Amino acid sequence: MIVIDAASAVPPFEQLRAQLARMIQDGTLAVGARLPTIRRLAADLGLAANTVGRAYRELEEAGLIETRRAAGSYVSAAGGSGREEARRAAGEYAALVARAGIGHDEALRIVRAALNRDAAPPSLTEARGAAPKPPAEGGGAPPDARAAVPAGEREGDTRPQRVTGPPRRR
Repeated sequence: MIVIDAASAVPPFEQLRAQLARMIQDGTLAVGARLPTIRRLAADLGLAANTVGRAYRELEEAGLIETRRAAGSYVSAAGGSGREEARRAAGEYAALVARAGIGHDEALRIVRAALNRDAAPPSLTEARGAAPKPPAEGGGAPPDARAAVPAGEREGDTRPQRVTGPPRRR
């Protein structure tokens, strides 16, 4: 529930922005949740539409919401609390730990080290004493490295290049 304190020294748009940001970050407003229209929220809170509009613009600039023309404003995936992403990452980590044969205590120690940042967390290969994997076939350049080489300079690239020169006279 959003509450605007008219007696506060904090401007109403900032009160609204801060409360919505907190609701997004703590997961009260889920990623993809549609926010009320500016006019509807302004009417509900007894504020001017420009006040709500400013709060929405600042939330959008912060990456917490996105506005789609004629479709409304939504909590953005980038601005979400990260809880869903953290849960997904935790599930992937748990599966990786299980495949690697690492026990719960060791897995938790690795996570604690990463959270504390006091010590660099050991990689799973270090934890299991396994040797690192050799580079992929083809010399080890990442597959997207070809994109950084201009067209025509890639080995085996026979596509015509666009040549630019002085402008044509008409």
